[in-house]
Amino acid sequence: MNNIPKLPLGKYVDHFVEFLNDRLLGLFNVIGSIIETFNDLLVGLMGAVPPILLAIIIAGLAYWASRRWGLTIFTLLGLFLIINLGFWDQTLDSVALVLTSVIISIIIGIPLGIWCSQSDRVSSILSPILDFMQTMPAFVYLIPAILFFGIGVTPGIIASVIFAMPPTIRLTNLGIRQVPEDLVEAANAFGSTTSQKLFKVQLPLATGTIMAGINQSIMLALSMVVIASLVGAPGLGVEVYRAVQRIQVGLGFEAGIAIVILAIILDRITQSLNPAKRK
Repeated sequence: MNNIPKLPLGKYVDHFVEFLNDRLLGLFNVIGSIIETFNDLLVGLMGAVPPILLAIIIAGLAYWASRRWGLTIFTLLGLFLIINLGFWDQTLDSVALVLTSVIISIIIGIPLGIWCSQSDRVSSILSPILDFMQTMPAFVYLIPAILFFGIGVTPGIIASVIFAMPPTIRLTNLGIRQVPEDLVEAANAFGSTTSQKLFKVQLPLATGTIMAGINQSIMLALSMVVIASLVGAPGLGVEVYRAVQRIQVGLGFEAGIAIVILAIILDRITQSLNPAKRK
């Protein structure tokens, strides 16, 4: 085996990345600027509201979505604990990173999921790509992201999008394909066009499954918070990374609790917004 020459796969990848960086640097700069501006806008909008008032607003959103006092009280107390621990600004940075990543995932993922549902060939091509995106260690995505977008929040968001997008695509595809065939045939019998059938029959009936995919994307994006801190993205992940570097168990536990509270709040609210869960 030692006499078999090594396939220079790494060099091929390096050349490909350098080719993209040389040819598309201007495009990457524009994309990075748009993403960073939108993220900063979210942070600015949330930061303009006093912490206690924003915590009450989010708790009200939790009650509106779920109609459950338990979730509302947990949200309020959890956010008050985060404020008390001094992690409020970092939490807003993390929420902005997650929301930006998920919005991009929705904008790209839902159309791709719809395309997959309409074409078996597209679905068969995208399926292994999605497998690759989800199984490749997230740290690997940071390397080209740093090369294309530099240090900061943008490479963290790009890596989060790549890691978090597959559930949105998969479950959009699955939800549309699971629409009962007799309803699709009825729409065809009434002379519906493809777009009418999609927007008036298939998408409304697939909304629950699509929302489940979005919920999974949110959780995966949130799991990237700590990893994104390695490339300069602000947020709770910075506190965890600092605690690891300094071996500060207490700081790591506090930051970890803040991430857990944030994850539970986002998960329960998005689950409550799912029409299938509200029935």
